[in-house]
Amino acid sequence: MSKNYALSAQKRDRAGKGVARALRRSSQVPAVIYGDNKTPETVALPLKELTLTYQTGVMQTGLCDLVVDGTKHLVLARDVQTHPVNDRIIHVDFMRVGPKTEITVAVPVHFIDQDSCPGIKLDKGVLTVIHHEIDLICIATKIPEFLAVSLKDKKIGDPLKLSSVSLPSGVRAPKGSEDETLATIAAPTVYAAEATPAAAAAAAPAAGAKAAPAAAGKDAKAPAAGAKAPAAPAKKK
Repeated sequence: MSKNYALSAQKRDRAGKGVARALRRSSQVPAVIYGDNKTPETVALPLKELTLTYQTGVMQTGLCDLVVDGTKHLVLARDVQTHPVNDRIIHVDFMRVGPKTEITVAVPVHFIDQDSCPGIKLDKGVLTVIHHEIDLICIATKIPEFLAVSLKDKKIGDPLKLSSVSLPSGVRAPKGSEDETLATIAAPTVYAAEATPAAAAAAAPAAGAKAAPAAAGKDAKAPAAGAKAPAAPAKKK
């Protein structure tokens, strides 16, 4: 579980497209806080602070201590909307969470122990990743930063399934996804071997033998061509 990150926001009393556009012009980002059986709150966050935090990737699975006018809210960013052209953040949905809140989160998958994998280390196999992230059902306060999948003792052709991974406490796989294949170890691509010097030397005489008759035939035709040529007439004195 990663450490919570912090953001600050100001409460806004009005909502609507006009208000949202005015906030963006002043380098603010409109947002909403909802959930936990409480009334939704509309807030605004500084664009620069929010962008720097978003670019670290922590908002994907990390919990946020969001301070609104001095009041702290434990929230999770459920939707971050960006501009389709310049990628500027234009709106954020924050969900309030508690110690018993369960949510489905896309958790990044990291593959470890490659040095202890005979399929890669000895047989020169290639790790083919199918899922770089996987949906998991987590208690909100126990969302893992990433899911570690060990490659220890894996051989070529061995599939790495979600069911073989030890999940942290408070985390479980959605029903029906236990047999999901996360990656496989594929055999290396084999290219045709280049001809060895010995093989090249053995092939050279055969090529020369085939070329000799052709050359001889060409020389044999030369006199015939010369015979057909008429003799030059003697010059009169």
